[in-house]
Amino acid sequence: MYRIGHGFDAHQLVEGRPFILGGVHIPYARGPLGHADGDVLAHAISDAILGACALGDLGTHFPESNERWKDADSFVFIAACAQMTRDVGYEVGNVDATVVLQNPKVAPYIPRMRERIAHTLGLSLDVVSVKAKTSEGMGYTGDGSGIAAYAVAMMRRR
Repeated sequence: MYRIGHGFDAHQLVEGRPFILGGVHIPYARGPLGHADGDVLAHAISDAILGACALGDLGTHFPESNERWKDADSFVFIAACAQMTRDVGYEVGNVDATVVLQNPKVAPYIPRMRERIAHTLGLSLDVVSVKAKTSEGMGYTGDGSGIAAYAVAMMRRR
């Protein structure tokens, strides 16, 4: 049996925050404002994994009200969400994600992001896809004030 989950996350970009995306630090003057490290890609993937198994969302399991998660590495969330789905009899089959932002240009960092995601989920690299798109100058992702990510995870019965 297969299940599909969809995830989304967005954050404002602000001065004085590190720019972490897909578990990779990218040099840039601004970074995502978030309770944890603001890694929208990790958050979208986590929500996709949880959603496929109807296990709620990231905020339910890792609430901003809990100081334990302040500035946390979001890959802790990905690993924990994958474990939650294993606990109910599913495993991640593949992940496909898209990041939407105008700047910085992240294409050179995508191979490292894919490697980190695949390693964390115990997957081969050929089933982890990350793409980056601009929104042609439109909206918060286009004017540079924010970043967004979408992800889909296919889960299969173990």
